[in-house]
Amino acid sequence: MTAHLQDLFSFLRFASVSTDSRHTADVRDCASWLQQKLLSMRLSVETHETARHPVVVARNEHRADRKTVLIYGHYDVQPVDPLELWQSNPFEPEIREGKIWARGATDNKGQMLAHVLGVEKTLREHAALPVNLIFLFEGEEEIGSPNLAPFLEKHREELRCDVIAVSDTGMVAAGIPTMGYGLRGIACAEVTLRGPKSDLHSGIFGGAVANPITALARLVASLHDDKGRIQIHGFYDDVRPLEAWESEMWRQIPGVAEADYLRSTGSPAVFGEDGYSSAERVWARPTAELNGIGGGYQGEGSKTVLPAKAFAKFSFRLVPDQDPRDILEKVERHFREHCPPGVHCDIEIGHDGKPYLADPHSADGKAAQRALHKAFGREAVLIREGGSIPIIQSFREILGADTLLLGLALPDCRIHAPNENFPVENFETGILLNQFLLDELANA
Repeated sequence: MTAHLQDLFSFLRFASVSTDSRHTADVRDCASWLQQKLLSMRLSVETHETARHPVVVARNEHRADRKTVLIYGHYDVQPVDPLELWQSNPFEPEIREGKIWARGATDNKGQMLAHVLGVEKTLREHAALPVNLIFLFEGEEEIGSPNLAPFLEKHREELRCDVIAVSDTGMVAAGIPTMGYGLRGIACAEVTLRGPKSDLHSGIFGGAVANPITALARLVASLHDDKGRIQIHGFYDDVRPLEAWESEMWRQIPGVAEADYLRSTGSPAVFGEDGYSSAERVWARPTAELNGIGGGYQGEGSKTVLPAKAFAKFSFRLVPDQDPRDILEKVERHFREHCPPGVHCDIEIGHDGKPYLADPHSADGKAAQRALHKAFGREAVLIREGGSIPIIQSFREILGADTLLLGLALPDCRIHAPNENFPVENFETGILLNQFLLDELANA
């Protein structure tokens, strides 16, 4: 095994699950490992405490005549549940079929470490970098980065930069270099419907008392019409229309046809807002998704119970120029107005983040495309990302810099799901990409 893969395997063995307090020590140990790795590269490294998990910042020696590039990543990972669906231990990485299998392999340890190792390789070969470099790594991205924006505000001057690079997004297909220039925003909420004070016998009380699960099913169904359009009043008011050049460009991108979505997801059919292609639905249209639902008896066999409560978790992906706070107000109003009679409706507002959109044809954007071309041997395609990285818009608002989204993940990498994986080839190409990127940005 190469030294690069050994480093990645060591990084992946930390169960740095940021949302679970049982893994707080694992998150901290992971940050300590990262700090030591950066120190071994003779970078200046600082680990900053936050209200929850540490932020690690590293720098080379800065010079006034060079461009400053900030590279961001996150070392925290998603929970592994359901564990029984994993084919191997999620925190004991394995290589099978040319892929690295582990939690965090793609999101985001493999992608961010490729940048670190690219810098290490450049320093070993040339003793210096062509740019002023800032590494900024956090341990809270998977819980919405609650402490990073305040950290940016506090350290605004030390983190001032000309451009930001992030590899925490995806490629449209294997071997096709992909640059993202937009991200959907996000707004989350949880609804709990409460009926009787305790579970009831469904024969004795059924028909006389409202069933919270039935009420919840009706409430969930109120979100969409039968053509996939969201029925929340005013939800689409601020949606920025897709540019004609984007629609034309996306029609020519391989790997995003309906057949590709069916192949990568295993779904029997595509579905979404009527009148848009699958790529347009994912990259440029907002959504309302049910992420989890529960209530009543979940065990084997039957238990004739009328449950006391039911709950559902929702996320809303947003596009320019939607504001998450405005959307959450409209969501809450919709839930209260459409809540069926006979139950109490409790709404808990969750985390949110703004959408992001940049000009892919800027000087730095073109430099990134040249770097992708050199690394992968073919022209890059330009997309918006369907996912959300809320801190990217905060980078623009606080640091005044745009972000280059240079994804290395494949559609079937299974991030946030059992059996997450990352191609060894993409990991190694990511190391090369970092070297080309810093050179191209230095000369942009």
